[in-house]
Amino acid sequence: MNYFEFYNIPESFNPDIAHLKKKFYELSKKYHPDFHANESDEKQQEILELSTLNNKAHQTLTDPYKRLEYILRSHNLLEEGAKPQLPADFLMEMMDINERLMEVDDAKQLGEITAEVLAIEGDIEEGIAQASSGYESLDDTAKESRLNEIADFYFRQKYLLRIKESLDTFASRFGTE
Repeated sequence: MNYFEFYNIPESFNPDIAHLKKKFYELSKKYHPDFHANESDEKQQEILELSTLNNKAHQTLTDPYKRLEYILRSHNLLEEGAKPQLPADFLMEMMDINERLMEVDDAKQLGEITAEVLAIEGDIEEGIAQASSGYESLDDTAKESRLNEIADFYFRQKYLLRIKESLDTFASRFGTE
């Protein structure tokens, strides 16, 4: 079952976290296995599955990154093994950063590259925030367009994560963690 349907809320990149928490506790009480100890084995198994679903839904929907991934996955935008088509200018920028990273020989240069990567990351996060704003109120065609836009930012973010991992490796060499 879809987590948003389970909580009876509209699909949203920015759900009301207080409402999610309230719904989680409400369903936790309703589906707590201890309250159904006298039920049939079949009913106990059903309650256990609903309790597990509630926990997974809460963990996913309260974490912005997991929630974003969940929504994109539910719309088949994160197929296993699929190669995202990132824009050439973004890839060139990443290649340039990688090349400069390989030639870094002091903490100052590393700091400059780190600041640049953090600025790019900030731009990506801002893009996701803008694209996901008002998503719930869009019609299906507009939602599909927004989802594709958000998926593009998501793939850029994933790519950038690898560069950030390289930055961490280089930072440890210069003792600037």
